[in-house]
Amino acid sequence: MKGRKVLEATNFRVDGRSFDDLRSVKITTGYIEYPEGSVLIEMGKTRVLCNASVEERVPPFKKESGEGWVTAEYAMLPRATTDRTQRDINKLKQNNRSVEIQRLIGRAL
Repeated sequence: MKGRKVLEATNFRVDGRSFDDLRSVKITTGYIEYPEGSVLIEMGKTRVLCNASVEERVPPFKKESGEGWVTAEYAMLPRATTDRTQRDINKLKQNNRSVEIQRLIGRAL
């Protein structure tokens, strides 16, 4: 692995950062117009878009409980990686990675 040898020999990454330097972070709030909340987080070439929507309703099992309900959805764009992946919606089934990430987000909320 040529890239790894360069890093080991010079202690710098290809982009000039040292091995322990983080990429710069850029946060843009209000990125999408219509959701109640929206943010774009950029770190190098990695971009994460988060939207928050509010509905004035709860699932039937929560009615009259005085409690709210929070859910999370996760999706990766088809060409976000080196190999194009088919969207879960097109397969009519979520892959295990998407399910686990949604669960993690839901627990974090």
